[in-house]
Amino acid sequence: MSSLARIRALAPPSAVVAGLIATTVGVTSAAAIVFTAARSAGADAREVSSWMLALGVGIAVTTVGLSLRNKAPVLTSWSTPGAALLATSLSGVSMEKAVGAFVFSAVLTVVSGLTGWFARLMDRIPVPLASALLAGVLLNFGTGLFAQMGGHFGIAFPVFALYLLARRLLPRYAVVVALAGGVVASVIAGGWHLERVQLSLAQPVFTAPEFDWKVLVSVGVPLFVVTMASQNLPGVAVLRTSGYEVPISPVLTWTGVAQAVLAPFGAFGLNLAALTAAICTGEEAHPDRKRRYLAAVWAGVFYLCVGLLGATVASLLGAMPHALVLAVAGVGMLATIESALAGALSDPRSREAAVVTFLATASGVTLLGIGSAFWGLLAGVLTTVVASVARRRTTPSAPVDRPVTASSRTPERTSV
Repeated sequence: MSSLARIRALAPPSAVVAGLIATTVGVTSAAAIVFTAARSAGADAREVSSWMLALGVGIAVTTVGLSLRNKAPVLTSWSTPGAALLATSLSGVSMEKAVGAFVFSAVLTVVSGLTGWFARLMDRIPVPLASALLAGVLLNFGTGLFAQMGGHFGIAFPVFALYLLARRLLPRYAVVVALAGGVVASVIAGGWHLERVQLSLAQPVFTAPEFDWKVLVSVGVPLFVVTMASQNLPGVAVLRTSGYEVPISPVLTWTGVAQAVLAPFGAFGLNLAALTAAICTGEEAHPDRKRRYLAAVWAGVFYLCVGLLGATVASLLGAMPHALVLAVAGVGMLATIESALAGALSDPRSREAAVVTFLATASGVTLLGIGSAFWGLLAGVLTTVVASVARRRTTPSAPVDRPVTASSRTPERTSV
């Protein structure tokens, strides 16, 4: 194999771009929340940079390692709902006690991985409900593409139009073409402010953890629950509905271990990605689903760069047109949303429960600090149970069909 062929095998353009888009979407949509959480704990500029460095290194190590180990696009991320929770709950809490809560949350994650209870729970979730959960989680990104046309038509519409055209002529590089066109359109529209970008490297700042039981209960436990329900749950759904049977317990264990090690430097939460993972599991990432893990590997590489340049991320956020990020993310998830909706409505027996799951998840409702992904799935399970009881009463002599679960069937169409 020639050097050029070896490079193309390790760095397919579609996989590299998918990894770049996943990283860009993940950073631009949540970095501001991470900064707010760090500031709530009294972090100074050096400590904020250390947080970004620790999170970037943690995501890079777990994503690259787990993706290569499982030959699947296992993309990890920081806990965005967790950061939002911290932004409101760390006020008045010292950095040492906050780090203690991060370590405690990581230990709980390791325990859930070692015991396997979370994986057993996921094995009992029917595929249509998991697909509906994924569709509900991604809905805002899909509608965001068209919402941007209201105020940023000159950026969003060229992205959409070029994507449609490239899907017919160059389907493998449709998102690449859309991204390139969006960059050109945003430059013409004057949406970039590169003068705001300041290049500098992040430095690690170690903070010894201090364990205060009040902070552990009020911050550590909610952080764990929110991360598991709002991040790991839909993250598993992305992998399962895409046909990747990744052993969940070892994944949780390793993300928990990485978080525990890096928590003193600011890694408050590491978990499976959901929204950004869908970009790496789609057919736009690579036509061969067995090679899509390369998109996650490259995402890990880009996250490492983000961590090393943590101090630069904030300035870059102010320079990049937000409309461009949302538009590219929208076209990048069209095929994923299509496949998820098809899987959700594929079984007539689970259709009602799938619709309930989709609507409740897409609503964005938050109860008890837990996001809509958990409540949507709970509503779907409740609907399934009620429907099953009703069927047994109306046809007591008929055999009851067991619902197809994510562990018993692999979807025939795996475009997500």
